[in-house]
Amino acid sequence: MAAASIPLNNIVRKSDIVLAVGVMSMLLIMVVPLPLLVLDLLLALSITVGVLILFVALFTESSLEFSSFPSVLLIATIFRLSLNVASTRLILLEGHKGPGAAGSIINSFGEFVVGGNQIVGIIIFLILVIINFVVITKGTGRIAEVAARFTLDAMPGKQMAI
Repeated sequence: MAAASIPLNNIVRKSDIVLAVGVMSMLLIMVVPLPLLVLDLLLALSITVGVLILFVALFTESSLEFSSFPSVLLIATIFRLSLNVASTRLILLEGHKGPGAAGSIINSFGEFVVGGNQIVGIIIFLILVIINFVVITKGTGRIAEVAARFTLDAMPGKQMAI
């Protein structure tokens, strides 16, 4: 029993290696086509991790209790983006085989959202495109404002240096 826990202890001690392997596997998910079962399991894992992150963020008393939140959020986002690429590839390559060709989670979610009506699906898609456009436009505007503010704040120091 003790001999079996030694490799686990070594892995836990080298968490940076585990993180690097995890990031490399996320990149591998984007490149290598996944079987349906693996994609369904990874999508279920992604949804579960998202719910867990939400609950942990909601029930922490102070921000110091969850100080790794930005890193966890970044890793979860990269994981979801890699799953998005993998599922899009699967839909585009195997979509002509029928509704179940993209996996059961994608099929059931599509049926839940659209309900079998393509007009509703197109309207929901257009609403999501408009929301994404507005969010990205507002975000880039705020980034430009912050960059301009930092530039203006640094100007008196530059003038003093001259």
